Amino acid sequence: MTTIDDRIRGALDEDDRDFLASLETERGLFRQLGDTWKGPMGGWAKFAFAMSIVFGALMIFVIIQVIHTHDVELHTLWAIALLAVLVMLGFIKQWIFERMNMLTILREVKRLQVQVAMLDQAREGDED
Repeated sequence: MTTIDDRIRGALDEDDRDFLASLETERGLFRQLGDTWKGPMGGWAKFAFAMSIVFGALMIFVIIQVIHTHDVELHTLWAIALLAVLVMLGFIKQWIFERMNMLTILREVKRLQVQVAMLDQAREGDED
């Protein structure tokens, strides 16, 4: 047995096994979004989600301004504002989806940790 096996087994407890059981279910988009709101970065995820709603509403407002403005200078300024809002909205959504992907990867790593520990325990049981 190696020290890494000992460390993995030592780090796992009953909570980890329960966590593994909870990982067995498939998660949809809305559940993954909800999962980003938990944990140490949950506040930031909630803030980013709120900001995406604000920027979405702002984008609709700017689109209406672009459509209804007939002055060339104002039309150009509103079009530039629309591009700026789209870029900001894209960055926020990119961060949210990267967070969702990170949590999915952490979920798989945790599953592998538990499975390695369980396999090692089964191997030790066979040796006895």
